[in-house]
Amino acid sequence: MFQLVSRRLFLVLTGGALAAPSILLAESEGPTLLDHILLGAASLEVGIAFVEHFTGVTALPSGVHPGRGTWNALLSLGDRRYLEIIAPDPAQSSVNNPLVSSLRSIHEPRLVGWAAHPGNLADFARKLHEAGITIEGPTPGSRKRLNGHLLKWEIVSLADTDSGLLPFFIEWSQDSVHPSVDAPKGCTLQSFAAETPEPEKLATTLKTLNLDLPLKKSEKPRLHAVISGPKGNLDVYS
Repeated sequence: MFQLVSRRLFLVLTGGALAAPSILLAESEGPTLLDHILLGAASLEVGIAFVEHFTGVTALPSGVHPGRGTWNALLSLGDRRYLEIIAPDPAQSSVNNPLVSSLRSIHEPRLVGWAAHPGNLADFARKLHEAGITIEGPTPGSRKRLNGHLLKWEIVSLADTDSGLLPFFIEWSQDSVHPSVDAPKGCTLQSFAAETPEPEKLATTLKTLNLDLPLKKSEKPRLHAVISGPKGNLDVYS
């Protein structure tokens, strides 16, 4: 049986007491700073149909990532959080991007990452440098939505994502509407957690990153999300 490390146990672990409680604790709806979850698919059509089949909500295409070889479709998960379905863009088939190669090999849509919003990204990056954490960025990014509006952001990426369990960090431009605002509604995030063979070790890193990601002990590292919609639940792993 998996041993769940919730926000309560996270505080115990990061406070220096590493003895796990004898009871299982309920999983929360995810980290406070969660911005969005990425669901990878071999094609955008497959990803959209997969989510709609379980939740009853149809994600809408939102735009392309020029030079990266991907495009996406979104649906809102509530206030300032959303699901991004990401897939190879057929119009950018010549782009050489390891992510695109990985997405093309996916047989069934699965989680491929997540993003957190730490606030002022420049200040956050400086704190990570001071803590001795190797990062890339802040790096600017943008994409034109299908309605012609331009979304702009900056991201910071970790050199070590602990087998994909840790997020990248994003700060949206003040003149950009957050994608959750006008993405299709109807879904909520019931839970989002990481599973790892070493929850105590990961909890120490999470404390440095100011993240309250719920943890479960398991044989292999993976992310787990449960998204509910009017039709039912989408239960998906990385």
